[in-house]
Amino acid sequence: MSPAIDVDSQADVIRNLKAKAKQVDLSVFPDGLKTTGQHPPLEDKIYPYSVFPKHIEGPTEWKAEDYANNPERWVHQFSEEELEEISKTADDFIALGKPLTGINKDNFRLPSLEPALITMRRELINGKGFILYKGFPVDEWGTHKSAIAYMGLGAYLGYPVSQNGHGHILGHVKDLGEDSKQIDKVRIYRTNARQFFHADDSDIVGLLCISKAEFGGESDVASIHNVWNILQAERPDVAELLTQPIWYFDRKGEVSAGEDPYIKAAVFYLEPPEAGREQRVYCKWDPYFVRSLSRFSDAGVIPPLSAAQDEAARLLEATCERVKLHMVLAVGDIQFVANSHTLHARTAYRDFGPDSGRPRRHLMRLWLSVPEDEGGWRLPYWDSAEKKRGGIQVDDTPPVARLDAD
Repeated sequence: MSPAIDVDSQADVIRNLKAKAKQVDLSVFPDGLKTTGQHPPLEDKIYPYSVFPKHIEGPTEWKAEDYANNPERWVHQFSEEELEEISKTADDFIALGKPLTGINKDNFRLPSLEPALITMRRELINGKGFILYKGFPVDEWGTHKSAIAYMGLGAYLGYPVSQNGHGHILGHVKDLGEDSKQIDKVRIYRTNARQFFHADDSDIVGLLCISKAEFGGESDVASIHNVWNILQAERPDVAELLTQPIWYFDRKGEVSAGEDPYIKAAVFYLEPPEAGREQRVYCKWDPYFVRSLSRFSDAGVIPPLSAAQDEAARLLEATCERVKLHMVLAVGDIQFVANSHTLHARTAYRDFGPDSGRPRRHLMRLWLSVPEDEGGWRLPYWDSAEKKRGGIQVDDTPPVARLDAD
């Protein structure tokens, strides 16, 4: 994260940041692309509440009842032909002897499936923002081949970015026994606690279910444009508060040298204007990263959450609960969700006991970036046009793709 940017010098700062992003050590980042990481919004890209829409319509605004009883609108069962093509391409990639971090569209060709993936990508970015694939044969293929096939599919949706300070571009959602109450240190995906409605630091997040919990761990997705409409109708004061850049987000120690340990930002943004295109409402939110900053507020470094902010955070969660679409991932299911205009959540869960012989719940995770010139949203950050925008990058930590959590 760069320091807060003075508008007067903003152009020079952005030029320097962009130039630095291109100064990549090819021995560390062989594709010449480095995750740009977390950044505060540009001051001139934060717009006043008065110019936000009072009501949003279109495919990004949906209600759970639109899809709950119509799985054909959002669930795709892989066909035998599709799986055969994916399997053969994965086997061909394995034969190349390349690491998983080297997977891309050029060396993972899916000519028959590609048109459907392009359509699905468009629906994720500009439509309802989610899809569920079923029938990935993870038990038959095993962890290694499943990971390759999954990352190969992901390459058609976006560029994989680092998900933490360790450079993981293939993440693992798994209970490692960490204390979920230590929210200033612990990432919740490494626990079995509930994950409240949030967006990740990427354009698209993917989850492949390798094994299920004994109980819980189920998914919810909410249309943030539906949520916005409700807030505008019922609590416009809260909607306005969420557009103000007065919110602090924790970085939980995942920072490069010289960076601030938190980011000051808004929750709702408007896309920067572009001729002939609408300015859509964009949301960036994770309550665990807002409520974990007491070590700074207690020391007087930043202000604590006000009573109004606390109410707004609770109301945002409650409104997502009102409009959520619930889904349960089976083994071999892949969920892709857009982080621009949906928020997603997970229920708490319990793994099978150690004497059961059953594996712990395990989801493989991808964070994928989609830059502006490839159809991505126009974001209020300096790296909006970078290929591997967003994510979490600490110094020159190299990308890694391990097959299990560590």
